[in-house]
Amino acid sequence: MNEYDVMQQKLLACEFEIGREIIGQRDVIRSVMLAILSGGNVLLEGMPGLGKTRLVNTISHVLNLSFKRIQFTPDLMPGDITGTNIMERSESGSAFRFEAGPIFANIILADEINRATPKTQSALLEAMQEHIVTVGNVSHKVPEPFFVLATQNPIETEGTYPLPEAQLDRFMFKIMVPFPTKEELAGIVGLTESVQQGAAQTVLNGDELQQAIQMAKEIKIADAVMDYILDIMMATHGGNKYVREGASPRAAQAIIRGAKARAFMEGRYNVSFEDVDTVVPAVLRHRLILSFDAVSDGVNEDMVVAEIIKNVKAQMVAQNHV
Repeated sequence: MNEYDVMQQKLLACEFEIGREIIGQRDVIRSVMLAILSGGNVLLEGMPGLGKTRLVNTISHVLNLSFKRIQFTPDLMPGDITGTNIMERSESGSAFRFEAGPIFANIILADEINRATPKTQSALLEAMQEHIVTVGNVSHKVPEPFFVLATQNPIETEGTYPLPEAQLDRFMFKIMVPFPTKEELAGIVGLTESVQQGAAQTVLNGDELQQAIQMAKEIKIADAVMDYILDIMMATHGGNKYVREGASPRAAQAIIRGAKARAFMEGRYNVSFEDVDTVVPAVLRHRLILSFDAVSDGVNEDMVVAEIIKNVKAQMVAQNHV
């Protein structure tokens, strides 16, 4: 096997080890793996108690990455995330020393991110995009690789603040975590009640993961597939009564990176239309701002995305592109 095949097998082994700790949620695990292989951040949405925190913790263990959990609350301050400058006195005088916050880790779990104020949420923006943290006039690099995996609950409750569009756009994927089936629920209860055996094993390390991310970037994408992605993007702008604001160019980049990552994990060296179809909902569902017509007609983001994909494919067939 060549180095691509060896790395692909290691990535599948990571997915298997994570699945040993998480009952069900196979699609969720695969989606998070694709985002990580693309170097992207993830927003996980689901009811409380579905194992979102356990999933992130398990991923950090399997990938042998440092992990910090930040519980977002209304009284959390930006300095509680980034760190702060502390004045120290000595015989030679006074000087400031930077005390690093919990953001300085490979994987950051931003738990219930929408419970913090917009000012505190914005403390993550620079790190998510630039992988640096600026405190005062000094910038500090975060460890590489670096990912923010955030959770939010879909329930509208007091003390929550909607994430601003600028921050949502920095999450590569928004992944919906569904309630388990009856069989999966029985397995979860059984795992909770029994002594746990065979915990997930470490498969990769940070250097190997960065190598895998670079390999995924080198996967080829044909002109026809690229046109398909661009047509989907353009379909989110203008002419759709259910969309008030379409997706940004960052979304197109996310689709390309995610589709390449899926092709890599599937053992292929080029991106297929199926790869694109698989990642588009997770990329677009949090980037589209729906119109009043969508709200009044009971249409959600996933329904709009599905219709866009259907229409773009129909146009391609009509033009004999596929």
